[in-house]
Amino acid sequence: MENPKIRCCSSSPESSLVPETPTQCATIDTISLNIMRAAIHTKPGSPLEIVDDVEIDEPGIGEVLVRVSHCGICHSDQTVRDLLPGPLVLGHEAAGVIEKTGAGVTHLEIGDQVMLSPLAGCGHCTACARNAITECSEALTFMTNLRADGSTPLHRAGLDVGRGLGVGGFAELTVVPASGAVRIEPDVALGVVCVIGCAIQTGVGSVFNTAQVHPGASVLVMGLGGIGQAVVQGARIAGATTLIVSDPAEGRREAATGFGATHVVDPTADDLLEVVADVTAGQGVDYAFEAAGVAALVQDALLATRVGGTTVLVGVPEPDKTVQLGNVAMFVTAQKRLVGSLLGGCRPDRDIPLLIDMWRSGLLDLESMISHRVPLVDIEDGFDRLAAADGIRTVVEISPR
Repeated sequence: MENPKIRCCSSSPESSLVPETPTQCATIDTISLNIMRAAIHTKPGSPLEIVDDVEIDEPGIGEVLVRVSHCGICHSDQTVRDLLPGPLVLGHEAAGVIEKTGAGVTHLEIGDQVMLSPLAGCGHCTACARNAITECSEALTFMTNLRADGSTPLHRAGLDVGRGLGVGGFAELTVVPASGAVRIEPDVALGVVCVIGCAIQTGVGSVFNTAQVHPGASVLVMGLGGIGQAVVQGARIAGATTLIVSDPAEGRREAATGFGATHVVDPTADDLLEVVADVTAGQGVDYAFEAAGVAALVQDALLATRVGGTTVLVGVPEPDKTVQLGNVAMFVTAQKRLVGSLLGGCRPDRDIPLLIDMWRSGLLDLESMISHRVPLVDIEDGFDRLAAADGIRTVVEISPR
């Protein structure tokens, strides 16, 4: 819908999302040319509000306007809901169709199907030059819910609205950097492959890019939400022959066996470290993945790995949580490695097509990752299922094709 509204870019001083600068009051921009429906996070503890009056800017230089088709619900969305004030449009595991392209965008056209990635590299820094997109300072601004320059393309009722975790996918439209939109073939089902955007990139990527799991390896996965199940699939594809999984939810443990787990542990009833010792003849696993985002599990992961083993932190605990590493001398002499993995160390334009090829060939099961589907108006049902560990992934159908 056309909206010829003109507003001063400092007309919302009460908004804490965009800091005011001395030049703002003198700057007048024609903005907010589209009005759309979105799920708005207003404050911690409150349900998302479905509204029809969110204004979204035209794409700027190097940006694209995307009509969102589907968006998965990730635990990171809930973490932001719990910790940060609004207003924000969350959702970062999204796919859709290009509506408009900004100046300088040459690799995408109107009508292209795209997968959106929460980390969009600048393309010219030293990190991007060595394909380390997740280390690019511009890509890391996804954590601020703003563009790299501190602005946002979303507005409502005179306030700026943050674009949650770099995408803002719980809405009919979003504006994102073109480097974070990866073209996919028109015959690819967006409602299936949307889970690649976060869960699959993070989980499978942590296996191949971060840990570099070798064939015949023994692997432990702690936490079997969407990311943990993706780690399981990645480990199976990499050739791991011993795959131990742990999660208190029985349904998730059962699902993991379908994805390749060879041994399952109920941590509420079994001693995880004893099971690992029994399965590995006392040696410990080659690789342990903490995918639950629970800081207290990190020490167990370290203890579960063999001499020279690797522990990969994939889940993200709350910011105030800390980890005790135990006896540092033993940690050194055992030559163990502890490494973090953000979005699986993926370069979206390289890894998303590879992951789609894995799915097409039957190596990667995306359909079984999606346990529920809801329309945007019922998005709270999806978050309720997330809190109850009911299923693996809920996909929100926004503008399904």
